[in-house]
Amino acid sequence: MVCTEAAYAKLNLTLDILGKRPDGYHELRMVMQSITLSDTVTVSPLPGTELHVTADLPYLPRGDGNIAAKAARRFFEAAGLPPTGLSIDLQKRIPVCAGMAGGSSDGAAVLRLLRRLYAPEMTEEHLEETGALVGSDVPFCVRGGTALAEGRGERLTDLPPLPPCSLVVCKPPCSISTPELFAQVRTKKLRCHPDTAGMTAALAQGDLAGVARRVYNVFEEALPRRYGEVFSIKSELLNLGAMAASMTGSGPSVFGIFSDKSSAAQAAEALSAQYECVYLCEPV
Repeated sequence: MVCTEAAYAKLNLTLDILGKRPDGYHELRMVMQSITLSDTVTVSPLPGTELHVTADLPYLPRGDGNIAAKAARRFFEAAGLPPTGLSIDLQKRIPVCAGMAGGSSDGAAVLRLLRRLYAPEMTEEHLEETGALVGSDVPFCVRGGTALAEGRGERLTDLPPLPPCSLVVCKPPCSISTPELFAQVRTKKLRCHPDTAGMTAALAQGDLAGVARRVYNVFEEALPRRYGEVFSIKSELLNLGAMAASMTGSGPSVFGIFSDKSSAAQAAEALSAQYECVYLCEPV
C-alpha cells in the first residue's frame, strides 16, 4: 500500500531561550505555528528490511543520514515491531536549512504514515515521544496547529489557533548554523524576551493585533552582522504592510503577518523581485 502525507512547515511566533540544561541542550519556550507551505512524503512498503530514501533535491541524504529514515527506524523500535523495508520519497517545497523545520516535518510525516500502516492503535502521545528521539522539532510537527513548546521543544501545550491571516515567508540565499547561533547566545545578557503569556492570552482572545505586537525571536539579538539581510527583509515586510515581522527558528527565513490576503500577495510579489524563495501562506 502506498501512502502519502503533507509535511507542513512551522514558524516561531515567539522563541525564548531560558538557559543551558545539564544535558547540554538549551531550555526553550516557544509559540509555534504550522503553515500551509508543505512537502509531500510518500511511503511504500518493500520486501526485506532496507530503507530507501529518494528526494527531488539531489543533495539530500539518501540513507540513514536523512531524518525521514531515522524516524522510520525509531518508529519500529517504539512500536515493538521488526524493521520493514520501505521506500520513502520526499517532494520538497519547504526550503532546506531555513528555520522552518523542513526535515523535522518530513520525519513527523513518516511517523504518522507508519502509524497508519502498522500501528493504528499507537497514541498521539506515544508518537510524539517517538518524535522527540528523532529531533527537537519533530513532536510539534507530529501535532501541528498552534502550540506552546517547552524543554527542548518536546513538551507541548495546545493553544487556540492563530486568528485568520495571511503570512509571507522569505528565505534569503544564506544559511545559518544552528549550533553557531546557540553558541552566540548569552542567556543572562539577553536584553529582551518575548511576552509568551501575553501571546497566549492574545491567541485565546482571537486578537490578531495582540498576537502581532508580541511576535519576537531572541535569536535575532545574537545574529552575527554578516546576516544583516535578515533585518533588511524584516524592514521590507513592515514597509509593505506587515503587522509584524520576525525571523523564524534559527533562521534565516523571515515571515510577516498580514491581516488580508491582498496586501500579503502584493508583498510577496514585491519580495519575489529580489528573492527566489518567497511563499504566500496561511496558518494550518
